[in-house]
Amino acid sequence: MLGLCLVQSCSPYFQQPMKSSEATLGVPSPAYKDLVSLPEPQQKVVAAVYKFRDQTGQYKPSEIGTSWSTAVTQGATTILINSLEESGWFTTIERENLGNLLNERKIIRSTRAESEAMTGKKEPNLPGLLFAGIILEGGIISYDANVVTGGAGLRYFGAGGSGQYREDKVTVYLRAISTSTGEILKTVYTSKTILSQSVDFGVFRYVHFKRLLEAETGFTYNEPSEIAVKEAIDKAVQSMVIEGMLAGYWRPKNKADLESEVVQAYLQEKQDILNSDIHGNIMDERRSLVGVAGAAGAMYYKGDFPNPRLNFMGEVGLKISSRQNIGMDLRLGKGKLSTENGFNTSINYAELNLNYLLFPKLRYSPYVQVGAGALVQGSGLVDIFDSFGDSGLNPYVKAGAGLEYLLTRNIGLDVSLSSSYLLNDDLDEVEQGRFNDYFWTGKVGVNFYLGLYK
Repeated sequence: MLGLCLVQSCSPYFQQPMKSSEATLGVPSPAYKDLVSLPEPQQKVVAAVYKFRDQTGQYKPSEIGTSWSTAVTQGATTILINSLEESGWFTTIERENLGNLLNERKIIRSTRAESEAMTGKKEPNLPGLLFAGIILEGGIISYDANVVTGGAGLRYFGAGGSGQYREDKVTVYLRAISTSTGEILKTVYTSKTILSQSVDFGVFRYVHFKRLLEAETGFTYNEPSEIAVKEAIDKAVQSMVIEGMLAGYWRPKNKADLESEVVQAYLQEKQDILNSDIHGNIMDERRSLVGVAGAAGAMYYKGDFPNPRLNFMGEVGLKISSRQNIGMDLRLGKGKLSTENGFNTSINYAELNLNYLLFPKLRYSPYVQVGAGALVQGSGLVDIFDSFGDSGLNPYVKAGAGLEYLLTRNIGLDVSLSSSYLLNDDLDEVEQGRFNDYFWTGKVGVNFYLGLYK
């Protein structure tokens, strides 16, 4: 999963333009597929759009000074008309530049009248203009810059890289008005984030006396705001069509289409939004009271002997969660602590941990952990019982942090790092220095939750 994320984030790097490209057809927005998947209408709705424009007054964010470029497109009316046509549910009539249309009709009438006077042959009358059953109003209501920002970087000995990202958000409102009564039939609104990110890598160091190596590379990606606005408008049109169908203002060709997949997916999304935070993350009771866990990783000894080694470890456990941020787990495990020379021992341990989850209602949640346990040395059951008999029990306290990501509704991937500090200095049978022996544990595990909250 991490590899896929890295490939996706670095994809602009491998698409660098080496020459100018030819003009192409416009790229469809990610919401286009859902828009054109709507059921077929019983009869198209005649709709008029007078004005659907940017009402935010926002200028494009700039780090080098004032920018007089607007943050979003000023041609949202044209985008909306295109989305209405693509949906297949509307017959859109010209109203934005109605003056131009009326002037052209006057020219046609005048020309035909002159032709009739010259030839004496009666010219046909112009057909009447269509009138709209509904008027679609609204606009781009909000543009919020820097809703989420962040980044990370690492440099060591003159070499390293860094990455930064920023998310803006654009919000669109759309309402349908009955031309016969003036009643506002439905109002919908949609939001779309706009991602900007930059990644750079570089090295600056002396590789030899009077020989300096300097190299750098990177990329910056800015999601086109016009595509983001198009996606938000496409979603708004889809929402308006479905809401109007469910309310009975317009009907699908087949009544069974009210239960179609696209309608059900929309209703599920609408229900999920009711349980979402302002960033669109669904807040839900995801972790059941009881679960089982398994993990594997490595242990790293830090004590009175030098040159420690990484050694394999494995453990199983029982998890107890709550509806709040607090959870507990009981762990039984086995591992090895050793150095290159002088110290090598197998350990068996049992521990009880208290976990504080930062986001218990999200699919992912960082957490911090404190706990206590005890270990005994030995690789077999006889060695373990001998350790108990010889008072070879070594208690310890621990602290750590981790991240859990729910792959499915019952299975979570758990990655953690912790440090365990022994309450005595008997583990390696050497007592020196101010601190007792301790060890680091890094592990990757799977949590399986037994049942779900209802």
